[in-house]
Amino acid sequence: MTTSPLRTMTETTPTALWNDSSTLSELTAAIGWGAVGATCNPVIALAAIRADLPRWQARIAELALAHPTATESQLGWLVVEEVSVEAARLLEPAFAEHRGRNGRLSMQTDPRLHRDAAALVAQAEHFASLAPNVIVKIPATSVGIEAIEEATYRGVSINVTVSFTVPQAVAAGEAIQRGLARRDAERLTTAEMGPVVTIMVGRLDDWLKAVVARDGLDVDPEHLEWAGVAAFKEAYRVFGERGLRPRLLAAAYRNDLQWTELVGGDVVLSPPFAWQERFQASGHDPEPRMGKPVDDVVLSSLRSIPDFVRAYEVDGLDPVEFDTFGATRHTLRQFLEADAELDRIVRDVVVPAP
Repeated sequence: MTTSPLRTMTETTPTALWNDSSTLSELTAAIGWGAVGATCNPVIALAAIRADLPRWQARIAELALAHPTATESQLGWLVVEEVSVEAARLLEPAFAEHRGRNGRLSMQTDPRLHRDAAALVAQAEHFASLAPNVIVKIPATSVGIEAIEEATYRGVSINVTVSFTVPQAVAAGEAIQRGLARRDAERLTTAEMGPVVTIMVGRLDDWLKAVVARDGLDVDPEHLEWAGVAAFKEAYRVFGERGLRPRLLAAAYRNDLQWTELVGGDVVLSPPFAWQERFQASGHDPEPRMGKPVDDVVLSSLRSIPDFVRAYEVDGLDPVEFDTFGATRHTLRQFLEADAELDRIVRDVVVPAP
């Protein structure tokens, strides 16, 4: 029985481990298990601030004095920047060792900008300037695909987010590829850029479970646990077939299959810290299973759900439909709510209750 399943995975397969948190204590522990990167989003950044709230409340007060005309949102995002840069420092050794492919800390663009490609690109460039090992998250929406290509062309390493389906992942991967090709054509460096394309595997499962309950569909509940895994494996196949340079990244974990079935590929697995603790305690000896197809019986069952077909087939969604896919709307709303909650934390400091 292995004593460190995650380290075994990272040392014996091409699969990389990133930590789905920028909380310093969690990231430090994950690095000890072999993690060479970290992802973040508005909900996770909010959790990191809450985990050390007195400290960050004091810092908000200092920032408010230093920036007397800044809005609540602007002050909140200054804190997010500081949280992120602090975490990025822990990953500098891995960044140097892997020459930019790993060792990166993800910063997500403000979800309130999701309809404005130019604003997303501008913020991506700003975030990338904060530390050499920052990777910037841009959503796989119709507008986001445009921003992903342009930001890549401008030299920003992108982590595609708000992405749940094979069509989104492939469109985003091809947008990154176009941005890299434009840089290559102008003899701009791309060698140390480290783009990844996330599929939020558990959030696809969540959405399909909601659809099955809403529509009264007769689908084996155990089969629903495989939906995100199936989409990820299919995207991995298409990426290889089309020679797309970005790696795929699995996030939003809901079950053990989203670890055990994805080991062995040249991909990034980014479980939340609690899931890493669970995997570490499992004693499981990870085996390469990325190339093992999902059982035909399971796939046939899942194909009875129209939204799974749309998520699984490479042409199942047009880019304009990325915006209206249920998981996209649900996730964007969660991220926007986290933004609003961060505003409230700032407000309680700047304008405390009487």
